[in-house]
Amino acid sequence: MRRICCLVLFLMLFAQQALFAGGAEAASKAQITNVRYALRDGGATLRVVFDATGPLDLDATLKGNPTPRLLLDIKGVISGSVRNTLTFNGQIINRISLNNIDSNNGRIVIELPGMISENDYKLFTLPANPQANLPYRVVLDIKKASAPAPAIPAIPVYKFTQGLQNKIIALDPGHGGSDPGAIGVNGTQEKTVTLAIAKNVKTLLEKAGAKVVMTRMDDRDVCAPNASAVDELEARVQVANAGKADIFVSIHINSFSNRSVGGAASYYNQKTPYDSILASSLQDAVVNVSSFSDRGINAARFYVMTHSVMPASLIELGFISNPNEERQLNSSQFQQQLAQGIVNGMENFFAQAASAGGGQ
Repeated sequence: MRRICCLVLFLMLFAQQALFAGGAEAASKAQITNVRYALRDGGATLRVVFDATGPLDLDATLKGNPTPRLLLDIKGVISGSVRNTLTFNGQIINRISLNNIDSNNGRIVIELPGMISENDYKLFTLPANPQANLPYRVVLDIKKASAPAPAIPAIPVYKFTQGLQNKIIALDPGHGGSDPGAIGVNGTQEKTVTLAIAKNVKTLLEKAGAKVVMTRMDDRDVCAPNASAVDELEARVQVANAGKADIFVSIHINSFSNRSVGGAASYYNQKTPYDSILASSLQDAVVNVSSFSDRGINAARFYVMTHSVMPASLIELGFISNPNEERQLNSSQFQQQLAQGIVNGMENFFAQAASAGGGQ
């Protein structure tokens, strides 16, 4: 009899734990189901409301590089019924992109026309109100940026030939100086890794007969220490534009609140017929030389891509927030492998661009 009672008690405790775990898992997978927005304060503030099926854990991060934007990392997912891109008039917000990182996490990217401060936005939650037929809500109030981006120069017509010989290539090691970029769990700084890889790329390209224009060759700000985000990004673009580069490649390392997320991704803005070809060529080649998962290529409006006049791509080589990827990114041998992958991707790009109608 005592055994039976103990067994029943054990099963009851097990059932309670399973129920608790199931409830926690369900809560962690709360979904964003709708996005609403309206101007407030005479048009000076835009309120964006995200409707959700339950409480969401959000982590907000304001970024200035490679473009002014506000990142909302979510422990939860975004319903497939929600439009993944919302475009605005650029007065307060350029665009909102909603993406699922994996089956448990999402990210909302708020692209801004200029840099704002931490005091220029407010993020808060509101509980569900069944009586008013209102769901759980995440509310973002965001003010107009004080520093609008400068005008984009005209895009010239490019004609490409195969090979790296005599090509002018602009390399942008992300961050630097007063801006360390993302920082890994073991203290690795993004700016250090991007510079090391870019220097390796430069050496390989010059051996192949290319001319390389670097936005920075050491740990420094390109514009000036603690310059505004827009001024810093504009300085990097001007290096490429003034150097009359054939292509522009900005090298970065990604980061996310969930340390298990990893992989490489490449971005492009299709301002010429060749931007997506460059991103795809770089992505395929980098994934081929690394063990990181392939997160594909994505259209984006990063400042360095929209304001450079040549085909451009920004590549996120891995996640510094992932301890395993952080360890590999710190390896000089792995940095050399990634550099070789980037160079391979560039060579593949020129071959594809020439055959796609860009040849002389």
